Amino acid sequence: MTTNPDEAADRRRPRFRAAAAAAALTLLAPLAACGSGGDSGTPTINLYYPPEQNLQKVVDDCNAQAQGRYQIAYRVLPRQADDQRVQMVRRLAAQDPGMDVLGLDVTWTQEFASANWIREWTGQAKAEVEQGTLAGPLDTARYEGKLYAAPKNTNVQLLWYRTDLVPQPPKTWDEMISAAQQLKQQGKAYQVLTMGAQYEGLVVLYNTLAESAGGKIISDDGKQAVMDAGTVKALDQLRKFATSGVTSPSFTNATEDPVRLEFQSGAGAFQVNWPFVYPAMQEANPDLAKQVKWARVPGIDPNTPSKVTIGGVNMAVSTYSKHPAESFEAASCIRNAKNQKFSAVNDGVPPTIEQVYDDPEMDKAYPMKDTILEELKEPAVRPLTPAYQSISTVMSAILSPPSGIRPEQTANELRDAIADALESKGVLP
Repeated sequence: MTTNPDEAADRRRPRFRAAAAAAALTLLAPLAACGSGGDSGTPTINLYYPPEQNLQKVVDDCNAQAQGRYQIAYRVLPRQADDQRVQMVRRLAAQDPGMDVLGLDVTWTQEFASANWIREWTGQAKAEVEQGTLAGPLDTARYEGKLYAAPKNTNVQLLWYRTDLVPQPPKTWDEMISAAQQLKQQGKAYQVLTMGAQYEGLVVLYNTLAESAGGKIISDDGKQAVMDAGTVKALDQLRKFATSGVTSPSFTNATEDPVRLEFQSGAGAFQVNWPFVYPAMQEANPDLAKQVKWARVPGIDPNTPSKVTIGGVNMAVSTYSKHPAESFEAASCIRNAKNQKFSAVNDGVPPTIEQVYDDPEMDKAYPMKDTILEELKEPAVRPLTPAYQSISTVMSAILSPPSGIRPEQTANELRDAIADALESKGVLP
């Protein structure tokens, strides 16, 4: 779901923060927040979080645990990631005191921290977050070595394949392409279905390929564009896939749910997509679901496991909250192990706390949990920089359509464009 980090389509051209912040101040009245409680009485802690069907039950439990010291109010953000970010960014730029706890896509933490919109986690609260939380999600919650958010849930794509067509899952993209071509020659369902539209989903696909090839898009400190030999190899793999004759005709327009629906209809032999496809298939096409298994997303080198890009939601506390102590406590409750398990079982969002995967209740809801955890222990993280929104925008434009990629030339274009984007840190939409 993250976040869904892969719903960030059709991003508008960024503007510098100074201009946008000034404009945002004029929006303060219509964007005024719900009340945070007065100086007396029970404080209201406003939780701005993406839609999650059963999150209100978690909120109710945390309110009961607070025993009247504060009351969490779940303010549901828009469904689309871009719309979520626009709402929060404008209100934070206007220093809205009604913002308390924020559910951030994992790609936004560095931007919000660099803009001083969210508070650092310190002391016991920080120690509790770091204890037992998977390293990949934790990386997305840090900025300049400090913890600015608490990972609530993560997400990672899997390879879904038809066992009636393919006895064993492929280890590499080349193997998968070859298997699909053979199925095509035999007149069987053969397509490899995944996201190729000009949006964040294409960036996620490329980032997975680049990390799997040992490539580096930007430097570890997030300040320089790199685009090394591994990233060029990944560009070649993406071009090869796009021109292999095994993609869907809709590949260059494909986003998550249409990909799910196309595979669910029986058109594909393989699908690279998020775990949400599993419960949907059980309900919509149970006969096909019996033939579908899952595996780690293929890699580039047969001797090197893939690294798969993670998504998810991080919980942060607004700098402008009038009740920071209560907000940290509320955020900690919502993302604790008990509530992560509840959200995983009931809403299908993978936990960030490793011990939750060992709970017996996870077995039925997450039969693919071992593969998810395997990928999460060696994940690919998208470039960690306050300028990620700008970088994603230029990358998706240059990578689209994938069939037009010229590896060396495209790498040079990406390097120059990313370098320019890095000069526009903390931009607003």
